[in-house]
Amino acid sequence: MSMQPIIVVLGPTASGKTALAVELAKRYNGEVVSADSMQIYKGMDILTAKPSDAEMQEIKHHLIDFLEPDRNFSVADYVKLANSAIDDIASRGKLPILAGGTGLYISSLIDNIKFDETTGDKEFREKLFNLAKEKGNHYLWEQLLEVDETTALSVHENNLPRVIRALEVYEKTGVRLSEHKKTSRLEKSRFKPAMIGLTFSDRKLLYDRINKRVDAMISNGLLSEAEEIYKGKLLNTAHQAIGYKELIPYFSGQASLEDCIEKIKMETRRYAKRQLTWFRRDKRIFWIEVDKYKYLVEIFEKVQKYIAKCINL
Repeated sequence: MSMQPIIVVLGPTASGKTALAVELAKRYNGEVVSADSMQIYKGMDILTAKPSDAEMQEIKHHLIDFLEPDRNFSVADYVKLANSAIDDIASRGKLPILAGGTGLYISSLIDNIKFDETTGDKEFREKLFNLAKEKGNHYLWEQLLEVDETTALSVHENNLPRVIRALEVYEKTGVRLSEHKKTSRLEKSRFKPAMIGLTFSDRKLLYDRINKRVDAMISNGLLSEAEEIYKGKLLNTAHQAIGYKELIPYFSGQASLEDCIEKIKMETRRYAKRQLTWFRRDKRIFWIEVDKYKYLVEIFEKVQKYIAKCINL
């Protein structure tokens, strides 16, 4: 079976992924598939820094702005939809270009991770949530430690949904979640990727870009957008978006706007650092230090040879 060529543009927030992905799409007759876990949601344009029409430059983008913010969305959901979008792009003779900063989405798709398909047991989950309320998160985490030490040591006790899901999988299948994950990597990937990572030789320059982006988001109406979400009682995955949860103390009268904006900047910088830590583990990535180049065309010229080497373009 022939492998599907794909270009992957990844990196931390505010590193210029969209601009490079669009340029690559123009040069290689491609379309962009987003790998951003928050840009999937409707009504969160400023909050998630969705690319504008001007930024997309008439290049078709997939998996952006299609889900209501009160809906849950899993990594398995993403992989299924991304594969479908890629097949559609390839069927029209175009090159798929994956672009985003959600490392789990990218690695799960590119490495063909298979997911546990155990159906959920709402009653069992509610029982465990109530148990955590009664006895504390640590009590539940210790239960997971007893049945699946590997998973327990990889998840914080306060990440209650993951702790409960791991206990649920073991309860329903008798197989540890860590064992499910081992077998999920046995099937070969369908992709032949050229993976391009954007970073900065001077981390302070990245953080400065992040701070300026947050200021621009405030000027462009972030407060109004976040308040609409707040009034709508957002409950599921989308509430994790940085820039929303940090403003809740302001909306509830518990903190000043200035303090909340500073918190957004700080949390975004921390998120960028986590993104880089995640991506650095993948030795396939060809890294570009963005701050060493004045023009986008210089970056494009730098990655051309790498792309040709990986996928014969």
